[in-house]
Amino acid sequence: MSHAPPNSDRPLAGMGMMLVFCALAPLGDGLAKLLGGVVPLVILLLVRFGSQAVLLSPVLLRPAPRLSPRQWRLIALRTGLHMLGLGLMFTALRFLPLADAVAIAFVMPFIMLLLGRFVLGEAVGPHRMVACVFGFLGTLLVMQPSFAEVGWPALLPVGVAMSFALFMLVTRQMAQEISPLRLQALSGVMASVVLLGLLLFWGDSFGLRTFWPDPQTLLLMAVLGVIGTLAHLAMTWALKLAPSATLAPMQYLEIPIATLLGWLMFRDLPNGIAVLGITVTVATGLYVIWRERRAAQTPTPVPPPL
Repeated sequence: MSHAPPNSDRPLAGMGMMLVFCALAPLGDGLAKLLGGVVPLVILLLVRFGSQAVLLSPVLLRPAPRLSPRQWRLIALRTGLHMLGLGLMFTALRFLPLADAVAIAFVMPFIMLLLGRFVLGEAVGPHRMVACVFGFLGTLLVMQPSFAEVGWPALLPVGVAMSFALFMLVTRQMAQEISPLRLQALSGVMASVVLLGLLLFWGDSFGLRTFWPDPQTLLLMAVLGVIGTLAHLAMTWALKLAPSATLAPMQYLEIPIATLLGWLMFRDLPNGIAVLGITVTVATGLYVIWRERRAAQTPTPVPPPL
């Protein structure tokens, strides 16, 4: 008699970690928007990844299995996608309101669902597919920027969506092989080395010579680094615990959180159509949570002995 391998996925725990990410990520974006006008982009990225490397460096001192060349390549790819996604997002936030930038980037969960279905072969039931479609429609309602007014920066969040969809796909592959803490630590060190090299050889091109931050700016930069590290660590744990297709609809909850933070930090408030879109996305996320909880409480039938 053959036995199926145990399923290590824990959907409810994974969704809990994704909720943490959905709360922290927009807060980090809000801080990046505050700092974007005074801190050069490369320095912002170095603070973000440098904090991650410093906070998680003790993890690299623990004994761990040696990584294969394939795993190193995937870590490098993941790090590059992370740097690209954050760089595009930080740039977009210099031109767009916080809620608008997050809303446009929310073609990402739909891309993730398709990648999870057709690349990873993950099961995507009709309920989650319909939930993602409604969440996507809600996202369209939240979108407010006029392309005639902002021009090309309005396209930057689309690049963010593509970068992070691929980033999360690679993370899902790596999270089953490497500890999330070690994965984040390695990515932080790798990105910091690259960014330090850019500043060392082309620092003047990035405005390093004229950058003199005051104490308040330094404090905000430190908070940004810590929040960014915690947010993406939560996301890495989420992808270790649950399939990306399960987590994709939940990320729409970032939109109402970003809208609230946009009002608190910048006094940007969405109009009536955007409020309708936010309501749709929140309802979609709650519906997916209810479906997963119901499935988790339903006992799995035991097959008869062969």
